[in-house]
Amino acid sequence: MLDDFIRWLHVLAASVWVGGMITVAALVPLLRKSGVDRPVIQAAARRFGAVAWMALSVSAVTGVVQLSRLGVEVRGNTILMAKLALVGLSIGLTFVHQQIAREVSPAMRGAMEAVLLLLGLGILFAAVSLV
Repeated sequence: MLDDFIRWLHVLAASVWVGGMITVAALVPLLRKSGVDRPVIQAAARRFGAVAWMALSVSAVTGVVQLSRLGVEVRGNTILMAKLALVGLSIGLTFVHQQIAREVSPAMRGAMEAVLLLLGLGILFAAVSLV
């Protein structure tokens, strides 16, 4: 029963994270086109960032717990290793993005956000492939 709860919490947190990225990826361009002031868009991005870091943290912790409790073998499990690599890349790029977002052009921010979205979708694809 505890293993089921941990798995549920892992999937919920990952859904919030990836679903939020998809939502923000669709919402920000619409806000820009409709003339919403940049500070409002930045405030929305910061709010999502707080939720995203929490969801990512819960997902990472529950993922580690699942690996240890369920005795999942990482070596030789190519899909799991790919998922872990994509998660690591996402964490690193998200951190870099948040540090430099104010200093780079909108095009660069958009490119980083697109890469993050693709990484999130890759993680989702790998996760579904593990089931």
